[in-house]
Amino acid sequence: MRMFLLFCVLFLMSSTGYSQLPGPPGPKGDPGHPGPRGPAGPPGAPGRSGFPGLPGPSGPPGSAIFCGRGLSGQELETLKNSLAKLELAMNYDFVRRVGQKYFVSYKKRDSFSTAVEFCSQRGLELALPQNEEENNILTQFFGDVYKTAWINVNTNKAEGNFEADMKNRPLTFTKWGEGQPDKSIQNTGCTMLSENAVWRVTHECFLNAYIICQL
Repeated sequence: MRMFLLFCVLFLMSSTGYSQLPGPPGPKGDPGHPGPRGPAGPPGAPGRSGFPGLPGPSGPPGSAIFCGRGLSGQELETLKNSLAKLELAMNYDFVRRVGQKYFVSYKKRDSFSTAVEFCSQRGLELALPQNEEENNILTQFFGDVYKTAWINVNTNKAEGNFEADMKNRPLTFTKWGEGQPDKSIQNTGCTMLSENAVWRVTHECFLNAYIICQL
């Protein structure tokens, strides 16, 4: 009986095709639709620096800026000269400025020749006022006791009658006191500025008066 059943099962399997070989593969199906975009990944490391570019052409020269505006060449030169004068003037104990001129002094007193030499050695000139304001400013150098200062007027009457400075440049301003310049002085005479801001000539050039230079 068991043998009969086994035979029947084998017969049925054969008749239903379970014993046949597999057929060839079917055609390739269509590609599927792309999926959604994934999240961005972290940034990569920076690359190497590139080579520097060629230098550009030189620009035109600029102008100096002072107080928010450009300066012309002449204005710049004037400013430089003013700063140079100021720097030099600050080396002295006593300084007065009138316009573009500085009067400077250590408030020392000596002879006329020493006064001229003192200023000359420093690249300066002995003071010589060019107007009433400058003339009055020089009296501010006077002390409580000594009230005279040498000024840069030619010492030789024969070379200009005290109407020129030590370089024989004509005087453009004078403030001679009464009876001055002294006509009795026939040769050498040195000019002083006195406390009342007037000029007078003396033949005693060895006297001690204040040394005031100008720049």
